[in-house]
Amino acid sequence: MADGAPGFARITLPLAAINFLNQANRALVATIGPLLALEFGLSAAELGLLAACFFGAYALAQLPIGVALDLHGPRKVQSVLALVSMAGFVVSALAPDVLVLALGRMICGFGLAAGLMAMLKSNTQWYPKERVAAVTGAGLFIAGLGGMSATVPVQWALPLLGWRGIFVLLAILAVCGSVWIRLMVPDRPPHVVRPERRSLVREIGEFGRIFSDRAFLRFLPAVMVLSALNFTFQGLWAGPWLRDVGGMADGPRAVALLIYALGLVTGSLATGQAASFAQARGYSPMFVPYLGIAGVLAAQVVLVMGPQGYWVIAATWFCFSFCGSVGVSGYAAMGQGFPPELQGRVATAINFAMLVLVFALQTGIGAILDLWPRTANGGWDPAGYAAALGLTFLLQAGAALWIVVAPRGRVA
Repeated sequence: MADGAPGFARITLPLAAINFLNQANRALVATIGPLLALEFGLSAAELGLLAACFFGAYALAQLPIGVALDLHGPRKVQSVLALVSMAGFVVSALAPDVLVLALGRMICGFGLAAGLMAMLKSNTQWYPKERVAAVTGAGLFIAGLGGMSATVPVQWALPLLGWRGIFVLLAILAVCGSVWIRLMVPDRPPHVVRPERRSLVREIGEFGRIFSDRAFLRFLPAVMVLSALNFTFQGLWAGPWLRDVGGMADGPRAVALLIYALGLVTGSLATGQAASFAQARGYSPMFVPYLGIAGVLAAQVVLVMGPQGYWVIAATWFCFSFCGSVGVSGYAAMGQGFPPELQGRVATAINFAMLVLVFALQTGIGAILDLWPRTANGGWDPAGYAAALGLTFLLQAGAALWIVVAPRGRVA
């Protein structure tokens, strides 16, 4: 970054604020999910589908948003989409039934869909490539505080505001974030030429160039599974697991979810810095993501075995989220092999694939849990959770194996 260029407070911080809302919104259902299941009479599969509605809409918006980010820049795109998310929060707060709540979640998915991608695009434009992982990790550290706020703070606020009031608060914050981005975030560096006007068909066609790249396809499964598992469990199933397998009441469960979110926050900062440090010293940009994959695999083995003791359980979920947070460094690494004018589309291509997987996992885990009878307290059988975690372990192990056996092409 050149002397006199805007600093972190203008390039990254306002966009991290929208990611704060993104993380809070996606983690919220893990805290209020039991309340929603009781109020609307939802099965595990239905609760999973409700949570997945957000990610389904999020996924559908990725590819057009990638084009918009490359053509119009993160400032314009994100400031408008933040207002869309505000509308989604309002619809969720006023929902009279689960169908309207699902619609509100989908609108939020569209509105927050550029969150990480806008920040990556801005960072890629303004920082040297070896610093992108570090500053993005710092932005995600701030964003991760949103996931933390959806745990114990939300549990404390529920008696006062109710789950509907929480959505109203998020709507107010979305408007504030939109104004902040519009006023503060710069459009593009002076040396970056405004993209030439081409047909929309040609712009969309660039995704073919991305999805046909051998190196991109080699690393895509591992990076998308790594991030998808954190989305899947923080977004829903970690909370019910802590209740049904860990045997935790609401208070201890909220604290355990806070520890989970703390792993994501600290992991985003630490692994981003580690990835930039390693790359500056000649290591592969994928070196730190490889370590993250190994850590998440180990954590899943422990969770399948059913750990005992509050702090053992909390530490295992902390390790799971800490190591899983390195997926964003994988995004940065995969983007380095493409020109700057495609960075928005590269990031959203990865995110699209990852979010389709999240939708399938959140719904699929619910379907697996429903194979066992409900427990006496209305929860789900621990054997169902073990089966679901065994499946996600095999999925991630297969994605890691693909890195070894896949055709080799350009090295990111």
